[in-house]
Amino acid sequence: MRSLRSVRYLFLLLVLLAVPSASHAQFSASITIAPPALVVYAQPECPQEGFLWTPGYWAYGEDGYFWVPGTWVEPPTVGFLWTPGYWGWGNGAYMWNDGYWGSEVGFYGGVNYGFGYGGVGYQGGYWRNNQFSYNTYVNNVGHGGNFHNTYNKTVVINKTNYVSYNGGSGGLKSRPTSAQQSFARAQHAAPTSAQSNQQHTASQNHEMLASVNHGRPAVAATAKPGEFSGNGVVAARGAAKETRPAENKATENKAAENKASENKAAETRASENKASENKAAANRASEKKAAENKPAAKPEASRPEAKPVHTKPSAAPARPTPASRPENTPKPAPAPKHEATPKPATEPRPAPPQHEATPRPAAEPRPAPQHQAAPKPAAEPRPAPQHQAAPKPAPAPRPQQARPSEPKPNSTKPEPH
Repeated sequence: MRSLRSVRYLFLLLVLLAVPSASHAQFSASITIAPPALVVYAQPECPQEGFLWTPGYWAYGEDGYFWVPGTWVEPPTVGFLWTPGYWGWGNGAYMWNDGYWGSEVGFYGGVNYGFGYGGVGYQGGYWRNNQFSYNTYVNNVGHGGNFHNTYNKTVVINKTNYVSYNGGSGGLKSRPTSAQQSFARAQHAAPTSAQSNQQHTASQNHEMLASVNHGRPAVAATAKPGEFSGNGVVAARGAAKETRPAENKATENKAAENKASENKAAETRASENKASENKAAANRASEKKAAENKPAAKPEASRPEAKPVHTKPSAAPARPTPASRPENTPKPAPAPKHEATPKPATEPRPAPPQHEATPRPAAEPRPAPQHQAAPKPAAEPRPAPQHQAAPKPAPAPRPQQARPSEPKPNSTKPEPH
């Protein structure tokens, strides 16, 4: 196996020697297998003002593709910008074109590396008066106020295309413009030693291999070159859809199924909790409604007791009147009403007062105001003596017994004429 690898790298060395020295496209490796899709990650906070972002990329080693995390790097010269490297298809193989530092950003295969490198040029900032201004829309410079030259400009970010190579099957179709070609021919500098150290450290980390992390490395980006642990390390969020071996796809599908099962279980629990909350809220609402309606029902319960009060006046017509007395009592009963009892008081005859004393049962009209006087006239046993009082004038020779005040009971009768 090692002999085959040695032969392969010997072939690559011969290819590099065959490339003219005047060419600005640096081919450090060539392979017939397309590189994986770019890793999706968040940018760590910039550690120091004046550092520039260099995006992560896939490199190729003895064990296949491995991920080189993106990192913040100090440029070799003030005023220089970084042009990322990229994989390009040519002469039947994928070859790596090294990135470089220069006064302008050149062609990098149209690859969407993110964080200002959307495929063409750089929208992450610019140099002015030997100071770099950061576009905080695509750069994470923190909130500590250590950066004095910042601005915010909206940048269109393509979150659906993570192809990491140009040309070939499924690759990008971008071509360099004449201006970009001139940038490549202009004076520029090679990657710094810090960048080379970042790539070397990644090549020594088994977890960085695409065959191991399946496009989701634990270290996707670092705050400083060569530091693969600590607070400045950012893990991958995931990888976009890409062309991979069948076994890798099966692993991804299984992980997706497990994730879907977990999401479904979480949704089920959430729906059950929501149903329980709704039921409890409905019970509380019904109890509150019942409590509000209960006081209102009390007046209704007292209405049946109030009905006799309202119907009692309706019995008032049963009060003894001239029209109703003929039905309950004999006709002679109304005679005392027409005979004014006070008249004997004005006449000298003493007889009427004596006969008024005998019918005292008729003078008991006190229950009449209570509407019970109607049946008592029927209980008078002797109405006749009232008509016979006139022929008995002889027994009344004693005037001292005359009671002028006795007619008063007759005048207090509640029944008006």
